[in-house]
Amino acid sequence: MTEDFGDQFQTQTKHERDKLPGGGLHWANKPDTYKSYPGAWRLPLPSPQTAGGAGLWDALARRRSVRRFQDAPLTRAELSQLLWAAQGITLRAERYALRTAPSAGALYPIETYIVIHSVEHVEPGVYHYAVQAHELEQLRKGDYHVEAASAALDQAVAAQANVVFAWTAVFGRSKWKYRQRAYRYVYLDAGHIAANVALGAVALGLGSCQVGALYDDEANALLGVDGEEESTIYMTAVGRPR
Repeated sequence: MTEDFGDQFQTQTKHERDKLPGGGLHWANKPDTYKSYPGAWRLPLPSPQTAGGAGLWDALARRRSVRRFQDAPLTRAELSQLLWAAQGITLRAERYALRTAPSAGALYPIETYIVIHSVEHVEPGVYHYAVQAHELEQLRKGDYHVEAASAALDQAVAAQANVVFAWTAVFGRSKWKYRQRAYRYVYLDAGHIAANVALGAVALGLGSCQVGALYDDEANALLGVDGEEESTIYMTAVGRPR
């Protein structure tokens, strides 16, 4: 029965001593770490601030879910800072790049998309965050207030915000190593990223509201993902608090 799926998932993905799945990793079959849209128009972002800024303990103490926002746009610098907080690269090495948020096995299955309603000098529309270049790839131009709110279980906060972050999981990146247990990890990864955005918003004097309730198919249609190999799992609305 459908009401048992969650229980079955929890039970069937448990680790038990002396019963861990065996087998090596097939490196030739490892999925790509980065997603890109080769034909998309790209918007370079201002360099993020990576030192100083607001204190962590103060940001933690002041973090609250904010659902009412001013009618005032974000700046490109603020948007850049939030995207870097989400998944910005903090260390580049020969064979890997580490990011601001942890990821199981450093596999980084989560992709960041944003629906821009009101940001200075940026066209409204749907964008994908190109992590390697710290740029935005424009997927769709236009006003998506209604679609964003509809996808977020008809919550008005997703229409009233300046920007809506939407995170998808590319499941194969984690399943390559962790098999069915991977589904646990992708949700944890998304939580780490959303927490970074929430704290980054506080540090910038902005407000955020995390949204786990969404109509999956509508959210996937808004972002243009298939809902199977890649599916929306989390959203966050960000704006200037009233």
